[in-house]
Amino acid sequence: MRRLLVLVSSIVFVDAMLFGALVPLVPEFADRFDLSKAGAGLLMGAFGAGALAGGLPGGLAAARFGPRKAVVAGLLLLAAASFAFALSGSVWALGVSRFVQGFSSTTTWAGALAWLTTAAPRDRRGQLIGTAFGFAVLGAILGPLFGAGADAVGIETAFAVTGGVALVLVAWSAASTDAPREDRIAGAVGRAFGDPAFVGGLWLNTLPALLFGLLVVLAPLHLHDEGFSAIAIGVTFVAAGLLETVLNPVVGRFSDRRGRLLPTRLALAASVAVATALAFATQPAALVALVCLAAVAFGGFYTPGMALVSDRAELAGLSQGLGFGIMNSAWAVGNLTGPSVGGALAEAFGDAVPYLCAAALCLATLVATAAVRPLEPAKAARGSAPEST
Repeated sequence: MRRLLVLVSSIVFVDAMLFGALVPLVPEFADRFDLSKAGAGLLMGAFGAGALAGGLPGGLAAARFGPRKAVVAGLLLLAAASFAFALSGSVWALGVSRFVQGFSSTTTWAGALAWLTTAAPRDRRGQLIGTAFGFAVLGAILGPLFGAGADAVGIETAFAVTGGVALVLVAWSAASTDAPREDRIAGAVGRAFGDPAFVGGLWLNTLPALLFGLLVVLAPLHLHDEGFSAIAIGVTFVAAGLLETVLNPVVGRFSDRRGRLLPTRLALAASVAVATALAFATQPAALVALVCLAAVAFGGFYTPGMALVSDRAELAGLSQGLGFGIMNSAWAVGNLTGPSVGGALAEAFGDAVPYLCAAALCLATLVATAAVRPLEPAKAARGSAPEST
């Protein structure tokens, strides 16, 4: 179990690092290609567009061919996209490379998380998902530092090395023992989407992706306008991500013991406050502090949301690979919408408007949880899958 956790954590770490690498480079690409905030948002959103396109195919691949083969295929695409990004000389080439990175990401994540959850003890699922996701967060926060380093040593070199690392992970994954194949049960997708808890878990992956997608466009541009270098912007997001990395395994254990609902409500309440404060932040020091708080608040319901999707997929008889593939598509909607729509709103009305819209979404979600009856993890574990299992 430990070796598999290390492998899965390494995979999602590298994948997330590439996702975050563009953050400190946004101002440079905006200057180089004369991009508006809306244009910069579209460039950042290309990853989410690729993830949206790849979510269901990645989940189906993990369910049909097994998690290991899905992981290998995703990593090969990631390596190709990294090499292509290193050689990109236009904003269109960069966008296509980011699109392929997003497509590969959902395939890799569906396989990796299915691999982990099918091998994990039921009562440790939240903790193990939280641990792996903590490494993903660490990758996402070191991504800005990696991007800042790429800006210093050369984008071509940095992303070519990353492509090589992805190929090493291909070899490691191919040499590892695959998870047992899950049975395919007729009607499982319909049962899952008929379950409000499953749909709620999907939304708890869409919403933070939207929030972070908005943050990684507007905050770097604001800090750049205040005189921050790419290194300084990268360090800011590294500090924020370290807080989130430490938090996720704790949240996962808490959700295993107290249910998925309570930590979700706490994170939503904090997100309302932080998003509202971001709308009115003008001083660089305040913005840096709020970026760190946002990492804790926005990231606080990722782990409960993923664990909830896994729990309810199991009860519906839906394979973990397909369940996580659907979840990846839900995440991709937020990752695409946050930077693109948020950037367009900021371009038209100023940064405060998209932040306040984000706060309103968090508040509406928090209010909606008042009608939800808590489902304790132990009760879910005693629940039975459909009789066809």
